[in-house]
Amino acid sequence: MPSWSQKFSPMNRRKTEGMCAWTFLNASKMTKIFSNVITGDETWIFEYNPDNKRQSSEWHTCNSLHQKKARMSKSKIKTMLICFFESQGVVRKGFVPQGQTVNKQYYREVLERFRKRVHCVWPEIVDTWMLHHDNAPCHTAISVNEFLAKKGISVVPQPPYSTDLSPSDFFLFPKLKFHVKGHHFGTVDNIQKVMTDQLRALPHEDFQHCYREWEQRLQRCVASQGIYFEGDNVDL
Repeated sequence: MPSWSQKFSPMNRRKTEGMCAWTFLNASKMTKIFSNVITGDETWIFEYNPDNKRQSSEWHTCNSLHQKKARMSKSKIKTMLICFFESQGVVRKGFVPQGQTVNKQYYREVLERFRKRVHCVWPEIVDTWMLHHDNAPCHTAISVNEFLAKKGISVVPQPPYSTDLSPSDFFLFPKLKFHVKGHHFGTVDNIQKVMTDQLRALPHEDFQHCYREWEQRLQRCVASQGIYFEGDNVDL
């Protein structure tokens, strides 16, 4: 049995990334499964998150004085958002109760509520939809996999250590957080309201573009055989 270091060495990691992407792309070409994939993840949303350098930049003339800015840090007040979406928009979102840890038991309960939502709202895909999530411990726990298998829910493979191949990480969460950076919201309730409004405001076209970009990223991963590359510098 390979050791931890062997299993996740750079070479084995690249092979795993390429194989996961190849498996998903080949399946999608044969059955057009991209339209049936629902992806989801969770993330922290802070009451205050400082502007990045680009957002806080200002125009100055050669003779103007540069204002000193106080260094700000993230607020300790925060809430965790769990969101599932597909190529047409958000399927279900929720906020983790304060003090609750997203462990395997809690995540299994989230999946059960989510599964019932799909059955009620999208009965036409009940037997064909697939779940995509990352490899967080609560997502890959044995009890969670057993639950998914029992309910007949197929899982799309996610290459390890590859946030650039996860739609929540390269599209949804950065987009949500970019628009709220530098703003104070005061309370958890206000944070949740703002996030809910942001999700509702996202047009269907953004989600469609995200899924097209996801497919292109997977294609580049396969073409590069999992080797790191910058931007689009790889031949398809």
